[in-house]
Amino acid sequence: MVGMSGIPPLAAEDHTCTGCGLSYPELTLDTARAIIGSLPDAVDAVAGSASGPDLRRRPAPDRWSALEYLVHLRDVCVTYTIRVHRARTEDRPVLEPMLNDLRARRFRYNDRPPEGVRAELAACAAGLGDEIGRLTPADCERVVTRLPGEHRTARWLVRQAAHEVTHHLEDIRRCLSAG
Repeated sequence: MVGMSGIPPLAAEDHTCTGCGLSYPELTLDTARAIIGSLPDAVDAVAGSASGPDLRRRPAPDRWSALEYLVHLRDVCVTYTIRVHRARTEDRPVLEPMLNDLRARRFRYNDRPPEGVRAELAACAAGLGDEIGRLTPADCERVVTRLPGEHRTARWLVRQAAHEVTHHLEDIRRCLSAG
């Protein structure tokens, strides 16, 4: 469901994804950080031998390609690094929406060189892991907001980033098997 602003609402603090099965209440920060840290190896396992054309192929005109998902995951790591930092250092910051489809179009995700994307993704995943490592138990309770009435904890931000990784690796797998 999309809110009045056209931005979909954030998942709840106790979200369990029906698509990938990830359960936020069961996900520790250490496990979430490990999921994010394993992203480069997971990408190699899922897309390692795929050619550029295979990575760029969209399973349907209205669906992203595997490469677009990879670039999105890079942006997730960058965005969530900044969000976790702001949650840790600011009092109740208001976060900008990612505007995923706009980013994919304007920044030409599907035209990016796959090797460069993989290197950027590895660096960005490491940076997010570093920022998560700075969270104290008290920091995990700090609150951010995005849309009016949407309040989420720093803990949620970490879980959400791990969910993005888990969920989109499966999207990439599906894209590559659709060809």
